[in-house]
Amino acid sequence: MKAVLFDLDGTLFDTAPDFVVVLNQLREQEQLPPLADATIREVVSNGARAMVRLGFGVDEGEHGFDNLRQRLLDLYLMHLARHTVPFPGIERLLNELAENDIAWGVVTNKPSAYTIPLMRAFAHLPTPGAIICPDDVTNRKPDPEPILLACSRIGCLPTESVYVGDHERDIMAGRAAGMPTIACSYGYIDSGDDPENWQADHVIHHADEIWPLLQQQYLNK
Repeated sequence: MKAVLFDLDGTLFDTAPDFVVVLNQLREQEQLPPLADATIREVVSNGARAMVRLGFGVDEGEHGFDNLRQRLLDLYLMHLARHTVPFPGIERLLNELAENDIAWGVVTNKPSAYTIPLMRAFAHLPTPGAIICPDDVTNRKPDPEPILLACSRIGCLPTESVYVGDHERDIMAGRAAGMPTIACSYGYIDSGDDPENWQADHVIHHADEIWPLLQQQYLNK
């Protein structure tokens, strides 16, 4: 194995605390009471559109949707990485990968305008070999195109890497790319969803489980 690729929100970084703040700021501007943190966390992986639907009960194409979405994104850009942290165990995992000459990368559906500043805020982490955002490709996840591009930039085959994610589309993309997949149940799981049903090769409940799993399944062969 030459590389480990990660989804960003809900897998690598706990970005929900910043989204909780900005969505509730926007609701306050609209004279609405705050939503519970847990309610917002459930939809973070589905992006700004899902948060606008949750926060204001309007769907894409309806009056006011685009304005609310843009205001939410503007607030998020101003609040980026204030409360976001790597999930417990992630920093240790990235250091283990670096010490063992295994590349790592990010494959996310988060636009680069937000992903790149967020990654810069964590420049103390080992340098990723690739950061792939939807504006780098024609098709976003669950299409395998972004994962295949990450492998190309790192210089490895899909079969020489693993994809780690907290949403079914991550597992679908990894499987379509022809690589082993790891589902993270600690991430932003939709209400009623179950990572055990995503057909991932492995399901883990804490990031500390990833390195031992890689050692047992992929590094000693």
